[in-house]
Amino acid sequence: MRELLKKVFGDGNQRQLKNLEKIADEIEALEPSIQLLSDHELANKTESFKERYQQGESLDDLLAEAYAVVREAANRVLGMRPFYVQLLGAIAMHKGDIAEMKTGEGKTLASTMPAYLNAITGKGVHIITVNDYLADRDAREMGELYQFLGLTVGFNQNGMSKEDKREAYLADITYGTNNEYGFDYLRDNMVLYKEQMVQRPLHFAIIDEVDSILIDEARTPLIISGTAQKSANLYQQANAFVRTLQNEEDYTYDEKSKGVQLTEEGINKAEGFFSIENLFDLNHVTLTHHINQALKAHVAMQRDTDYVVEEDQVVIVDQFTGRLMKGRRYSDGLHQAIEAKEGLQIQNESMTLASITFQNYFRMYEKLAGMTGTAKTEEEEFRNIYAMDVVAIPTNQPIIREDKADLIYKSMDGKFKAVVEEIKGRYEKGQPVLVGTVAVETSELISKLLSRAGVKHNVLNAKNHYREAEIIENAGQPKAVTIATNMAGRGTDIKLGTGVTEVGGLAVIGTERHESRRIDNQLRGRAGRQGDPGVTQFYLSMEDELMRRFGSDNMKNMMERLGMDDTQPIESKMVSRAVESAQKRVEGNNFDARKTILSYDDVLRQQREIIYKQRFDVIDSNNLREIIEQMIQTTVESAVDTYMADEVPENWNISGLTEYLHGTLIESDWITEDDLNDKEKDEVIDLIISKVKEKYDQKEEELTPEKMREFEKVILLRTVDTKWMDHIDQMDQLRQGIHLRAYGQNDPLREYQMEGFAMFEQMVAAINEEVSKYVMKAQIRENLKREAVVKDTQAVSGGNQEKKKVKKPFVKAQTVGRNDPCPCGSGKKYKNCHGR
Repeated sequence: MRELLKKVFGDGNQRQLKNLEKIADEIEALEPSIQLLSDHELANKTESFKERYQQGESLDDLLAEAYAVVREAANRVLGMRPFYVQLLGAIAMHKGDIAEMKTGEGKTLASTMPAYLNAITGKGVHIITVNDYLADRDAREMGELYQFLGLTVGFNQNGMSKEDKREAYLADITYGTNNEYGFDYLRDNMVLYKEQMVQRPLHFAIIDEVDSILIDEARTPLIISGTAQKSANLYQQANAFVRTLQNEEDYTYDEKSKGVQLTEEGINKAEGFFSIENLFDLNHVTLTHHINQALKAHVAMQRDTDYVVEEDQVVIVDQFTGRLMKGRRYSDGLHQAIEAKEGLQIQNESMTLASITFQNYFRMYEKLAGMTGTAKTEEEEFRNIYAMDVVAIPTNQPIIREDKADLIYKSMDGKFKAVVEEIKGRYEKGQPVLVGTVAVETSELISKLLSRAGVKHNVLNAKNHYREAEIIENAGQPKAVTIATNMAGRGTDIKLGTGVTEVGGLAVIGTERHESRRIDNQLRGRAGRQGDPGVTQFYLSMEDELMRRFGSDNMKNMMERLGMDDTQPIESKMVSRAVESAQKRVEGNNFDARKTILSYDDVLRQQREIIYKQRFDVIDSNNLREIIEQMIQTTVESAVDTYMADEVPENWNISGLTEYLHGTLIESDWITEDDLNDKEKDEVIDLIISKVKEKYDQKEEELTPEKMREFEKVILLRTVDTKWMDHIDQMDQLRQGIHLRAYGQNDPLREYQMEGFAMFEQMVAAINEEVSKYVMKAQIRENLKREAVVKDTQAVSGGNQEKKKVKKPFVKAQTVGRNDPCPCGSGKKYKNCHGR
């Protein structure tokens, strides 16, 4: 085995593998003794490991024996004995790294060993998959193994009750999707009672298809949102205007960046259409935004590629998996612009109440591990952002799959004709074929061409993803032809049917190169699993998006000069290298974009951690009086500093300070202007605080301490939630416009950090003042209870999202006129009291 590793992998990976091998050899050496144990003795090992861990042995000390136990149990319970290479992958995962294991090498079984070992701590292990189907399948199938060994297994699914979720999270090992874990974290930080929280502290996570979740979806924030009521008219008007525009004349479109801009002529037309003098006047900011989104909807967003229309709804297509993302919506009004474009009913826009990126969510775990078939190309990113190394694990059997050079045709028509001919030839000799496409549109086009050619086939794209697993599982049967959008069916093995090996195994045909090499490698990896034969080849044309974006004009001209027609492809390693070079450039750009997003999100992350910790302390505490008194102290000190700022005492605004105190903390008969005159700042602060504490005691005595404690929580939670939601919205607006600072030779990120910090400090001061005001001045009634600032939630992923009920803003029960008496009972007019 060691010699094989040396031949296949270079020195960078070799050192890591040697270290893993030493431990794997220890596991192998224990196998004979473990095999002698009865089922009962084997299952009892779990309690023994737990006791040893409690007595001070580390997980590393227990690893070899624990893995040997799981290996033997898997053989007895599942009929599957992990191979030596699966042990290597399992050890890498326990160390907090990514095991790159090729398709069909048994990642799911390998993950049971680190999951079991880390579950011994009792802190819980999360196994994250890309969809509910895989989470459910793995929880049931691998759950038999864990339960045999005395561990509990939970399945965390969208739509479960809080009680069921809490039970799932209390299990030793919990399966679920990345979205659901992230949303549960956000929801937990919006609850009103500690008992409503479902997650435990984040301990250890194993992420399946880690590149998909931590790379492809890294730019996708998870958002809990509510509805912002806006008229649909402006969307319809902007849509009607955009329909009158001509490409190049009225707007320009950059295919590389997908950016659309109005030309001078387009701007003039807009001003004429909407009867305004200047489109860029501040009064027309909203209109400009709607026109830009309508332009993007018409020019950059393509039906059956970026989205489909199903049951009068715009449904987003995931660009990486080709799956329908039902219930998800584009943010910033783009979804509404597409609805206007398609003539559908326009839904309300949403406002953000809580958000987090996958990058920052998963970095909160004490330890993180991953597994995938393709990660080496992104190793730098994994190391820099997640502190995880990628360990390439050798295959159990040598790969004998033939990866042919790309075939490049002059036009798409020529390419698709060749693809159909190739499929038909292989179909007729009984060889199964998997056809990979980038877009729904392409898969449907090939389907039509195959139907005309008399080739029976299955189409797996966003429109029939519910049959995904079934179609993929049968894709290796004789004469099976499967058209799959990108990597649909990821996580499900394609096993070869009877007689398929003799006709060459599974043939994989790619109809276009993806902008990410990983996606192409995943498609290739569907063939040749576990030493099976197989063949892969990509068919390209000079009209493909990737080729157009990265300068194929010269090559196209050369083909025309040589008189090459659509039946003559170029089969050249040089062209393949050029394509790969283009892919590397795109990957580099995407990496930079993800790093930038993370840099900006880190500003909000630090603030979010402070607020969420404060919020947890509030719901976890039995007595908040000390915290609130500190907030009052800060508010008073700030007020004294403001009204007594001048170095000359004669210039101090004592009357203004007194008015402020009467409106914010205590009534006029508790403290007067005369009480504050002729005193130093410290004396003034001490006097005010003593009066406030005296009133606090009186209020508590009238209400009873128990009710006062609950009242404090009600005020604090409502204030923190309201101010934090406003702050998120303001930070989002700041983020959207901050790039303009670059024109003034300022670093936008630094400006965002500085202004974001200043805004956060202002929010904290506002929280302190409002809590102080309400605790001291509000009238407390018997019907006191905690209420969410916003009711019902809508969980939104990646600017898109899964609908739950829509949150509605909290509305005051009564409207008070500015000159009416203040409802707090102070006797003052509302504008001079709580209406300030």
